[in-house]
Amino acid sequence: MNRSPLLKISVRYGLVAGVLTFILLVALYYIGRHPLMIAPYLDFRILLYGIFIFFSLKEIRDYYQNGELYFWQGMIGGGIVVLLADSISSVGLTAFGSFEKDFIASYVKLMSQYLNTFSKEDIERIGKEVFERNLNQLPTTNISVLAMTYFVQGLAIGFFVSIILSVIVRRQPKN
Repeated sequence: MNRSPLLKISVRYGLVAGVLTFILLVALYYIGRHPLMIAPYLDFRILLYGIFIFFSLKEIRDYYQNGELYFWQGMIGGGIVVLLADSISSVGLTAFGSFEKDFIASYVKLMSQYLNTFSKEDIERIGKEVFERNLNQLPTTNISVLAMTYFVQGLAIGFFVSIILSVIVRRQPKN
């Protein structure tokens, strides 16, 4: 069976990235830095996904396509890497959150403390109703909600990283 190198390589890199992402989640939690309290723009997945997308696209371009890679191929390859990595890490997060009972409790505590540091101006900017609704819903947070939020954030991060790297790594044939 002859599979497309774009699919085969992207799946391989996505699987490894997903397992590594999950390991980093667990490690961050146990070293005392709750992984879900990290701002999305400082998230380790930006760098991790960037590395795995870059090397998967570079391998596809250099070893299977004679130095050529179109933007759309980069987006598909990057999308596969991100979707797999994000799915694996979110499923792992769900399992870990179910196993480690203090995971959700520590998140609720830390997020409550964080929200209580907001100034009146910040609350007005967000909207008092939205702020109060989020604060009141915090105790009912469960691992499914956290995993889904983590998954969606990862897709957003991965989408932008894929765009950037697809532009950087692409090479079209010279006519």
